[in-house]
Amino acid sequence: MTEGSSLELTAYARSLGLEVEREEDGLPVLAVDFGRNVEGRPGHFHGGATAGLLETAGYAALRTRLLAEGREPQLKPINITVQYLSAGRQKRTFALARITRLGRRNANLTVEAWQDDRTRPIASAVMNILMA
Repeated sequence: MTEGSSLELTAYARSLGLEVEREEDGLPVLAVDFGRNVEGRPGHFHGGATAGLLETAGYAALRTRLLAEGREPQLKPINITVQYLSAGRQKRTFALARITRLGRRNANLTVEAWQDDRTRPIASAVMNILMA
């Protein structure tokens, strides 16, 4: 986690090595370096680690927005759909979520993960979250 960031990542996120690298438009950009903790087949990111990065980025963005609005609901997943677009290589990987709809009880988000080129994501996700 970067200095000055008040966002607390979960134990699972920390075990993967995820960190908040920076903010864009008030939303956190998460990053993870390639290593044994995220490796699947030799030299590539494990699909579960990629999904964990996407999911964590989604929750981080939503929590950041809600806290800025003075709201602290418990977040519960309705569904999360991950699309794997290309294999994650031995490089630093980033993820950023966009909140596409924020209601009183539900939120919809899109999340993308990329490595060298942001216009060429390696995975994306759509998340629907219940705010109880």
